Amino acid sequence: MSLIDTPRGERLHLAVFGRRNAGKSSVINALGGQETSIVSPVSGTTTDPVYQPMELLPAGPVVLIDTAGLDDVGDLGQLRVHKTMRILNKTDLAMVAVDATQGADEFERELLRTIAAREIPAIVILNKIDLLTAQGDEGEADSAAARVEAVIGCKPICLSAATGCGIGELKTAIAAALPRGEDKFRIVGDLLSPGDLAVLVVPIDKAAPKGRLILPQQQTIRDIMECDAVAVVTKEQELGHTLAAMGRKPRLVITDSQAFLKAQADTPKDVPLTSFSILFARYKGDLPRLVGGVRAISRLRDGDRVLIAEACTHHRQSDDIATVKIPRWLREKTGRQLQIDHAAGSDFPEGLEQYSLIIHCGACILNRRAMLQRMEEARVAGVPIVNYGVFIAYVHGVFPRAIEMFPSAMLAWAEEGS
Repeated sequence: MSLIDTPRGERLHLAVFGRRNAGKSSVINALGGQETSIVSPVSGTTTDPVYQPMELLPAGPVVLIDTAGLDDVGDLGQLRVHKTMRILNKTDLAMVAVDATQGADEFERELLRTIAAREIPAIVILNKIDLLTAQGDEGEADSAAARVEAVIGCKPICLSAATGCGIGELKTAIAAALPRGEDKFRIVGDLLSPGDLAVLVVPIDKAAPKGRLILPQQQTIRDIMECDAVAVVTKEQELGHTLAAMGRKPRLVITDSQAFLKAQADTPKDVPLTSFSILFARYKGDLPRLVGGVRAISRLRDGDRVLIAEACTHHRQSDDIATVKIPRWLREKTGRQLQIDHAAGSDFPEGLEQYSLIIHCGACILNRRAMLQRMEEARVAGVPIVNYGVFIAYVHGVFPRAIEMFPSAMLAWAEEGS
């Protein structure tokens, strides 16, 4: 997989915020080197977030996000502002654009405080400096930057998105400000040593385009290869034969959650067994917390509401996992008459307090910050949350085997059961 093909969920998300007509769209276009956002002197041109995946050297694969002005007015404007602020839920680096001809005040200070409260690194951009230097005073840009620094407490990067002046400095600052330590969030590579065998149980998914594997399977294979281990891929009907033919014991078996029962039956008890979705619960979220939420299943009562949430939208099959299989398994496990709601897409629903349980997908298309934010919203609402893999392992009786290779998850399971 080349950098240009890196899935959005694996890219760092860089968003530009600020007032209307601060030049946010121009900054996005200048960084990307192409006209992806509409630029106009009319305030409020950008109404919905615009996403632009690209390779931004020296930062690497990123998603640039253009947003609506945070000083928009009227009922519709407030809806745009609300939608823009929700972008912070997935932002790894925030860029605050300030119009050099207007300066900064309490508006920018409050915005930066909000960003800091989310523990999101931020860069302030003093845009449109060409409008100052065009007046013949070369020192006016420095003076404007000094005035902004006095207001917000940090030095802005002087930039002219129109001429490209300062773009190099901005790219360098972005690379320096981006969060480090992302490598520790490996899918499976940290569980393997060079030369280890990992067997992947991959049913042919009717929802996947012909000739392709679904995204979590692709990414897991890539992660195995990057740590110099060996991935052996087989269908669930062939797992027993595959294991017998290998000649040596694999380090672990990773299965599609929907094939858990077959995989458990065919995998020797001394070989660790888990699922792609459980690996993604750890990779994109907080596995111990998701495991801890499992106990809420047995506490469900008639009439309780359950939310089944997916990060993506797709064509539903007749045996769809979210709308057919999980509701059936949940009712069979609990014996309760439950009210089940569904949500799909990039926006997590509000009003979570009405639910007794949230069952979330593997979040393969979300970045880690977005999934952790969803989990935090569930925590604040007091609602237990699990993901598909954890839920399926539990209702099919594969616990605790499916999590035994993760000590922190086992501890959460034990604590919930005490």
